[in-house]
Amino acid sequence: MPLYIAYRNESDTTRAVIEFLHDFNKRTGRTIEEIDPDSPHGSSFVELYDIVEYPSIVATKEDGEIRYLWRGVPLPTIDEVSYYAD
Repeated sequence: MPLYIAYRNESDTTRAVIEFLHDFNKRTGRTIEEIDPDSPHGSSFVELYDIVEYPSIVATKEDGEIRYLWRGVPLPTIDEVSYYAD
């Protein structure tokens, strides 16, 4: 299942997000696509999924339907997110 994380790079939570992404990749061998909500693509993405709080992690089905959405901090555990990566 596709995983995405929407966050602003110059925010108070940036370091936590980068550490989470690194640890997630190290433990699972998978990556989470990073979404910049201030870019044209990111803007349409956050509008589509009604994301108003950052960081937000979105797990979707292949067709784009949301399976699970985590909003804000604290970030979920790697185990919680990796469950939706399969």
